[in-house]
Parts: sequence; structure tokens; C-alpha cells
Amino acid sequence: MSDTSLDTLYAAADARKQHLDDVRQAARKLADRYPLSYWRECDKNEKYPWDFVNAFAAAGWMGVMMPEEYGGMGLGLTEAAIMLQEVAASGAGMSGASAVHFYIFPPAPILRHGTEEMKKRVLPALARGETLMAFGVTEPTSGVDTSRIRTRAERKGDRWVINGQKVWSTNAQNAKKYLILARTSPRDEKRPLDGMTLFFADMDRKHCDVRVIDKLGRAAVDSNEVFIDGLEVADENVIGEVGKGFYYLIDGLNPERIVVGTETVGIGRAALGMAVKYANERVVFDRPIGKNQAVANPLAENWIRLEAANAVCMQAAELFDRGLPCGPESNAAKFLGADAGYLACDQAMQTHGGYAYSKEYHIERLWREVRLLRLAPISQEMVLNYVANKVLGLPKSY
Repeated sequence: MSDTSLDTLYAAADARKQHLDDVRQAARKLADRYPLSYWRECDKNEKYPWDFVNAFAAAGWMGVMMPEEYGGMGLGLTEAAIMLQEVAASGAGMSGASAVHFYIFPPAPILRHGTEEMKKRVLPALARGETLMAFGVTEPTSGVDTSRIRTRAERKGDRWVINGQKVWSTNAQNAKKYLILARTSPRDEKRPLDGMTLFFADMDRKHCDVRVIDKLGRAAVDSNEVFIDGLEVADENVIGEVGKGFYYLIDGLNPERIVVGTETVGIGRAALGMAVKYANERVVFDRPIGKNQAVANPLAENWIRLEAANAVCMQAAELFDRGLPCGPESNAAKFLGADAGYLACDQAMQTHGGYAYSKEYHIERLWREVRLLRLAPISQEMVLNYVANKVLGLPKSY
């Protein structure tokens, strides 16, 4: 390769690095306008962070991955992952990251499989942050076996009528729209994942009884049970082909897992920063506790784990943005990020000692919120099942 070609490659790499640094700095500058006290109040009062959400919407971040023709920024997963990581790292945790996350990723099936008419009608308002959407897939009796959902949609003339129950539907308290997966034909043992259809429905409160779930963490962003009784959806709001809805959801699994990995790294970095500050300032036996290796070394290990997890996340995001296969890397990103983030928060709790239990120090909120991500959107155990089967070629265990 000629020197000229190498210079061109180096220049392109430098420009890319500068671009990503600009994304990181812009996202963090905006997130830092909302101090820890803001998130403590939102958590305490179970108050949706509308001020924060509206600020990110006004800056265009809700459409970060939306094509420009539909009103978005037209950027990639790498930029979205960095932006959400900085939101989490600002101290907003999952209360802030989830509030933005659920504007960006649930619309993906519409973007990839909706008709052009649907895209033009729906996507611009989503990109502007004007339409809040809930997501209804999980059900009380199906767990991770989505093929066994019981919510059904039956055709009545030119419309569909949906009946059933969903659980863990984020945003349903305030959402105007509801992306719902429902069975449109009976489950076939030979092809159990066929026969489910995605609908983009109005969140009609006459037909959707929404009940908030009182939960451990991320109280600012609501999770809900939704009881659906006679909800009508027009044919024009069916996403893609009838019966193929589950496969459309699969398209979005890898990018979401990557971003969850970066979000948990962000939370871990926030907690680590708080712990380091406390270890430098807290004096016991006439010395800062950070001088003690029993305090310092675990924090150093947390930094190493967070950096390693982040490297895998960024590699996976780059593969996705280049259109290359990234299933193993995406699952590894989620697994490593979730573990590294949780361990950093847990060690920050240990570093603060008894003060960790005080809400004044904010660590307990991050600890409660980060724990979720070892369970969702996929458990650590299911990641290991995927790697054992799909990467290592071992027999499927379920």
C-alpha cells in the first residue's frame, strides 16, 4: 500500500474518531444539565423525566438512527450507543437511558418492514420525540418462550381486534401508541415462531387497562401490565406480513443488546467515579480510605472490566454499522457490560460503607437500576445458552 493510501486511511480514522468524540461531548453536555438531585426526585416521586426527554428530543437525539428522509439524523448504532452511554454515565442511570432508549429502538420494525406510506406517516413524529410508544411482547405465562403468547388478533372486515394481556410494557402510562405482538394463527409445533403479527396500535384507554408495576428500580420510567379488550387496529397499521412479526423483532435484538451493554458500562462508570471521589475524601484512622489496597484494588479491577466490556461493545456496534454478522459479539457485549456495570455499582456500595444506604449519596439508586440489566432484555443465562449453541456448536438445551 502506498504512503498516499495510508495517509488517506489515517485521515479517515482521525475524522471518525473526532466525529465520535463530538457525539460523546454533545450528549454529555446536555445530560449534565440534569444533576443527580433531579434523578433522585424523579425516582422518589415516580415522575417521568419529561424535562430531560423534551431536551433530548429538541436536540434531535430521538431520531439519531432514523434516516434523514424521515426527519432523523441518519447516524449509526455506534453514535446511538455512545450517546446513551453518556446519558447513563452522567448519573441519570437507567431512568435517563431508558427514557431515550425507548424512543429509538422499538420503532425499528416499522423502519425496516413497514410500508412507505406507514413510514412517512409515523416515523417523523417518532424522530421528533412527539410520539411516545409502548412495546407489548412479554406475557405473564410465556416468559422467554415468545412462541406461547396468548394475545390474539382476529380479522373483522378491514380491521383486526386484539384481546389479551401483556406485562413489562414500558411507557404505557403515557404512551399514545402501542407496538403489539399478537397471534394471528394457532401455534404450530413444527414452526412455533410463525403465526405472530406486529401491530402499530393506538393506546386506546377504553380498550387498554394499564396498571403500573411497583418495582425495585427505575421508578421514573414506568413498567406496566396491560389488559387488552377489543382493541381495533386497521389493516394499514399491520407491520410487514401477517404471521411474520416475531422475525421482525429478531432484527432488533442485536442492536439493542449492544446498546444495553454500553448503557451498563455508563452506569458503572458513574458509580466508579462516585466511589473514587469518596475514597479520596473519606478519612479513617488519619488517612483517606483510598490508600488501603482493600479499597483501591477492587476499584482498579472495576475500571479494567468496564474498559474491556466497552471495547467489545464498540466492536459489535462497528460490525453492525458495517452490515456484518454480529450475533456472538452483540450477546458478548450485553453479557460483559451487564456484569461489569453491576460489579462496579456493587463495589461502589461497598466503598461507601454504611453511607451507601443513604439516598443522599445516590449510589443505591444506580445499584438498584443496574441490576435489571442482568435480567433484561435477555438474561445472562440465555446469553450463555446462545453462545454454547450458536458459537460453540453444543446441543441446544431447551
